Amino acid sequence: MSRHKREPGTLPRPLALLGALLLATATAVAIRMLPAGAAAPSRPPAARPPATPAPLPAQADESPAAFVGFVDLARQPGFDLPAESRRTGVRRYALGHLVAGGDGCTPRWSGAAGPRRSPMAGRIARLRAMGGDAAPVLGGPAGRELAATCTRPGGLSAAYRRVVGAFDAAEIDFEVRDSADRAAVLRRARAIQAVQRERRLRVSFTLPLRHDGLTPGDVAMLRATRQAGAEVATVNLLAPIEPRTARGARLGRMATAVRAAGAQIARAQGLAQPGQAWPRIALTPVLAGRADLSESDARKLAVYAAHHGLAWLSLRGVTPEPDVSRILWRTSSYR
Repeated sequence: MSRHKREPGTLPRPLALLGALLLATATAVAIRMLPAGAAAPSRPPAARPPATPAPLPAQADESPAAFVGFVDLARQPGFDLPAESRRTGVRRYALGHLVAGGDGCTPRWSGAAGPRRSPMAGRIARLRAMGGDAAPVLGGPAGRELAATCTRPGGLSAAYRRVVGAFDAAEIDFEVRDSADRAAVLRRARAIQAVQRERRLRVSFTLPLRHDGLTPGDVAMLRATRQAGAEVATVNLLAPIEPRTARGARLGRMATAVRAAGAQIARAQGLAQPGQAWPRIALTPVLAGRADLSESDARKLAVYAAHHGLAWLSLRGVTPEPDVSRILWRTSSYR
């Protein structure tokens, strides 16, 4: 067949080349107009690197938060720590309250004698032999914390050393009610720092929780304490529980308040992110009535504390029903 002749029905060669070029150009334009990722459906899209998550608290592992039993020694001076620990399984206790007595620099149990004459030191030693521990609580509702009364130079740190030494305490708690007294705040911070320079001592502050978190005065007190060099490991939030007759999600409102307090604590303690405050928070619901906390409520509290990695759970106020207490006692294991 002659090279200049073509078969019927075929396009001339120049037109065929032009058509192929136009088709290729149209295809490229169409590909550019497709949504991202649709141009090559036969190949799976490259996986995007996940967004960097906020760091979780070191304790947020869904394991139970320890339960800390609170003992008011003014009402129960003969409380038998080892016997109660065997009965309940609770291994950690907070003992209140040590307040100022005598010359203002002498610690004493509210309504009782000073710590050196208290038989509680021997009971704590027996509790420790069982694997437990107890921490004295300074301040509280029935007296003044030593920082408010002990103004003698060196006197406050000596008083704190006396408390720590009397019980060989690894931890002490301050139920602070004098945040507006800046002089007392700074005296306490400097005295704590002096003791912490000499020995390992964990310090917690117990503060009231409001619906919107902590009071501005308590936030300023936490910040001033840190800036003065004292290390506060835990902030224990005293959270009043609404009665079961209250409308809406009672525990949900409390959780909202705890979250607000967590953000305040993070800022006051110089943490990079609010989530880093969770393992520094303990939660102590305060009951006004025996039926204010149900078994379901207790389970929710335990799950909440474990999920957020709280330092511990406790209770104050009226003792709840035995079945409610038993649910919380089961969270008594150490981390």
